[in-house]
Amino acid sequence: MIKEKEFISMVKEFSQRNSDKDDVHGFDHVKRVFENSVYIGMSLNANLFVLKIASLLHDIGRKFENKNLNGKNHADISAEMSNEFLKNLNYAISPEDFSNIEHCIRAHSFSNDIKPMTLEAKILSDSDKLDALGAIGIYRVVAFSKELNRGIPLVLKHFENKILKLKDKLWLDFSKKIASKRHELVLGFYEAIKQETTQSIWTALF
Repeated sequence: MIKEKEFISMVKEFSQRNSDKDDVHGFDHVKRVFENSVYIGMSLNANLFVLKIASLLHDIGRKFENKNLNGKNHADISAEMSNEFLKNLNYAISPEDFSNIEHCIRAHSFSNDIKPMTLEAKILSDSDKLDALGAIGIYRVVAFSKELNRGIPLVLKHFENKILKLKDKLWLDFSKKIASKRHELVLGFYEAIKQETTQSIWTALF
């Protein structure tokens, strides 16, 4: 039987193999969510084993999302891939932890509309959203928008429709305290770029 540290290392390697190499939604994002999850989990006395495994595996289905003909959310694909992978490892996970890991993964997605029911699921959901706020969040929006050839108007819309709403989508008071400063940074950037791209003279003339 493999030890827990070795097991988590195997999960990390599996996650890395199944994640994109970009730092927007790829493995760098996974590492940041892992950091957020463990930090919050330690502070709230959560099940760190569940959090470590769920955060490492939460996005492994993302690169298969657009290839899926059934229109499955990447969180559901990630959960299915994780279940199959974990069952094939020589490591005994309790039924409760196994079920919690699956639920955490399915419930983390902003767009999957599944309410997190456990403390660990709430932590992973919040940790994933925290990575979309602050300086990293601004970078991710700009980088992703550049990849999709979105101009500034669509970038502003993305901030309005999703990013600026995230602080109100968090589940835990501890996460909300972390999000507060990050939200202010995003809001300042949004207001500045909106002001700097206002073309009142151009509009009046043409």
